[in-house]
Formats: sequence, structure tokens, C-alpha cells
Amino acid sequence: MAIQAKPPALSSHQFQCSPTSSLPLLNGGSFKFRAQRLRRTRLSASRSNADEPQDDYLIDAPVSAGDGFSFSGGKYSGEPNPSDEWFKQGKFVKAYPVGGTGEKAKDPIFGLTMGAGSQASRDVFRWFSVESGNADNPTVILIHGFPSQAYSYRKVLPVLSKNYHAIAFDWLGFGFSDKPQPRYGFDYTLSEYVSALESFVNEVAANKVSLVVQGYFSPVVVKYASKHQEKLNDLILLNPPLTAKHANLPSTLSIFSNFLLGEIFSQDPLRASDKALTSCGPYAMKEDDAMVYRRPYLTSGSSGFALNAISRAMKKELKAYVEDTKAILMDENWKVRTTVCWGQRDRWLNFDEVEDFCKKSNHKLIDLPMAGHHVQEDSGEELGGIISGLISRRIVT
Repeated sequence: MAIQAKPPALSSHQFQCSPTSSLPLLNGGSFKFRAQRLRRTRLSASRSNADEPQDDYLIDAPVSAGDGFSFSGGKYSGEPNPSDEWFKQGKFVKAYPVGGTGEKAKDPIFGLTMGAGSQASRDVFRWFSVESGNADNPTVILIHGFPSQAYSYRKVLPVLSKNYHAIAFDWLGFGFSDKPQPRYGFDYTLSEYVSALESFVNEVAANKVSLVVQGYFSPVVVKYASKHQEKLNDLILLNPPLTAKHANLPSTLSIFSNFLLGEIFSQDPLRASDKALTSCGPYAMKEDDAMVYRRPYLTSGSSGFALNAISRAMKKELKAYVEDTKAILMDENWKVRTTVCWGQRDRWLNFDEVEDFCKKSNHKLIDLPMAGHHVQEDSGEELGGIISGLISRRIVT
């Protein structure tokens, strides 16, 4: 079921912290907020090039409302926000039933009732999805990695839309999709993501589809694909974890799973978006793109809580899922045409053993020498052309 996306109110950040609290930042400083005061703080943008001018962002922070964690809105300037423009291109798709008892979510520290952004939908989760191309053409579903958003495929969508029906979505817990507080309808385990993906694919595509997935969510998609080979035309993996050396999260991500420190850092938009996306390869984030990636962490504390929960699940389950991925893709009963695209400048996952794996499993390997871990960010248009050339255009029902 698809429903029209309704833009969230994005006007000012709201905090409720009593009597005084602080939010740590990437540079070691902190924002401080005092109850019953309106405080305007300037946040200098983090840039990879020190020679570029430093933009200041304004955060209006009336603290008379909010739940202590969630931020209800926010703006960087008086100009139109790129995040709003991206939001307008999408819609919500309802898929995967909400679990739990329906109890209102409370924060794990103080027991306060969380804001709307941390609450699960009443019955079925909402997934933010952007579609491009003719719906009568073969469907290609673009699946972002951890941590990222559907926005990462913005350069790929226009290329695929010429011949395919391309769909990019935000996983639950990311971007504009629902982000329920852990243990209140969704626990962010990898097995839940497998089941949730099945529900989403069935909702958006009646016929066979091709799946493109990047990074640490690849094992989740492979697990889904192993149970539904009849549903797939092609599977394209972008820098997936395939070897024993890939089974541990890099420190940039694993830190979000740490007790207390992880809970704090996962609320920092500069760590959760900027550093997580730029430390793994050559990707140099532009300010307009940073505004999109930071927005979920600035508009709701639910994004940070979800990031913390997903990191914990990855740390606990990733090794077993990587082993399963390797076994599935090398099994003689695996019939789905599979391609591995590898950005050679990946700082998180090394290329050792990847080529041998592809040879032994008889899967095609395509090198992208100028790309890093987030291939779609570094070589989006090139990747779109590669995907178009790999996928069969025939529709199989």
C-alpha cells in the first residue's frame, strides 16, 4: 500500500532538558541546553577541505516542548532545504506488521514517553520510497547500506529510469521511514530485517525483481534471496562483506554499539552521518548532501536510538550472517544470477579473498577503481550504467 508522503514540520529544533544537559559533538565540544530558555547555537559544518569557507548553521532550540531526546523540526537557514526537496520526490509504502503490545515507547534512561518519531505505527510500518521510471518496465530495487539512506542512490535512479522501474527505499530506522523505539514493535535484529524486506518487496512488486544492495545490509538481502529465488532476476552486491575478515564492524560503526558511549555518539549527527559516510572511502560530502543525511538525527532522537540498536545487532549477528552469505552464494542450488561490484578504495572492507571467492562461486566481479565503500556515492552514474547492462530487461512472471 502506497500513501502520499506528508512533509514533517521542519521549523525549529525543540529540546527539553532539565535542568541542564549537553550533547557531545564530533570535535569534542558540546551543545548545552537549559530549561525554559531559548538558545540559538551556531554549528560549524565539518568539511574535508579546510580551505573551503565554513558555513554556520542556526539551531533554534526552545526547550518548552519535546521528550528530552526528540527534536521536532529544525532548519539550517532560511533557504529551501535539500532534504525537503528529496522528501517531495517520495511516498510512504506500508509494509510489515507492527509487533509488540502497542504500548507507548519510553526512553531507556528516564522512562519518559517518547515523541511521535519514536513511536511505531498503529498496525503496519511506513517505509519511505522514491520511484523512478515506467512501472510497466522490469523492477529494480536499490537497497542502501549501513548506515545510509535511499538518498545515496540519487545519481543512479535517473540512469535506471530510462529502461527500468527503479525503487530506492529507506530501511526501517533510517531516513524518513519509521523508527520505533527498540522493543516497541521492532527490535532491529537482522532476522527481523529479512522478514521486513520480504513484506516490502511483496508490496511494491508483483512480478520478479532485481535487487541491488550495498555494504553491511548485503547479508540480510542474501538471506532473503535464498528463501525467494523464484522472485529474483538478478542480485547485484556492492562491496558486500564476504570473508571472515569482513565479519566485524569497523570502529567507526562499532562505537555506536558501546554501552552509554554508543548511545551518546549515535545522537551526534556529525558522527552518525558525516563521519560514518566519509571515513570509508574517497567520498567528499557536499553541504547540500550533508543536510539530507543529518536531517533524521536533527529532527528526532529516534534515529540515534535506532542506530544504536542496529549497531548492537550487527555486532552480535554479522559474523554468522557473513558465513551464511558465503555458503549461500557458493551452494550449487543457488540459481540467481549474481554480480559483485567492488569499489577498490574501500577503507572498511579489504579486497583480499574477494576475487578468489567470485572465481570459486562463478559470480561476475566488476572493479570500480575510483569508488570506495559507498559505490553509489562515488560512482553513481557509472554504477547506473553497469546495473543497466547487467540486468535482463525481460519481465518474468
